[in-house]
Amino acid sequence: MPNPYFQFKQFTVRHDKCAMKVGTDGVLLGAWAPVQDVKRVLDVGAGSGLISLQLAQRNPEAVITSVEIDPAAAAQAQENIQSSPWSNRMEVVCCDFRKYHPEDKFDLIVSNPPYFVDALRCPDNQRCIARHTSELNYELLFGHSAHLLSEQGVISIIISAEVERIVIDTAWKYNFHPHRRLHVFTKPGKPCRRVLLTFGQQSISCIEDNLYIEGEKHEQFTPEYIALTKDFYLKM
Repeated sequence: MPNPYFQFKQFTVRHDKCAMKVGTDGVLLGAWAPVQDVKRVLDVGAGSGLISLQLAQRNPEAVITSVEIDPAAAAQAQENIQSSPWSNRMEVVCCDFRKYHPEDKFDLIVSNPPYFVDALRCPDNQRCIARHTSELNYELLFGHSAHLLSEQGVISIIISAEVERIVIDTAWKYNFHPHRRLHVFTKPGKPCRRVLLTFGQQSISCIEDNLYIEGEKHEQFTPEYIALTKDFYLKM
């Protein structure tokens, strides 16, 4: 039986009631998304609240809202946030993202969106919602985010490398331009596994980089990966 919680340096994430457990993708986005000078953050499809908690740790001034459609996951995110040091500036909203219409704009929107576009749907409905794009697709993510971002606001996501072209093309439809792009490789010689992207509505030169999680020796993390995640993982 998997561990019902994951312990980080400054907070604990319980995830036994969430379809998608704590994983590398979420940690990468929470560690990488730009938070400097950000005042208001929206985490779309927040799951356990992992990314929201990371951003709260990285920016002591940011007010963070976590939107989650699944009631069980939203309740667990609320539990995780309440037990964290930053609960006074965080909130969880259980609703469908397309029906979320707040009064104030956000400086940063983050999402670890579902990534199985055409795969066979799984029998577990909760896991389907978390893993498939039927409830939160790229059209919805960019189209609705365009109404929620401040003038200089940005959206940061992590996606499977195989849908990168689809995502960039969809972003262009809503006047979102790539500002930063990080291709993530498990190790040298392996294909790109994930892509981290930050989009904004200003057209600027995109900053590109690569990240290798492991070096040539198996299970030996690279200095770059350690530098990115060391504020969170206990053993780094």
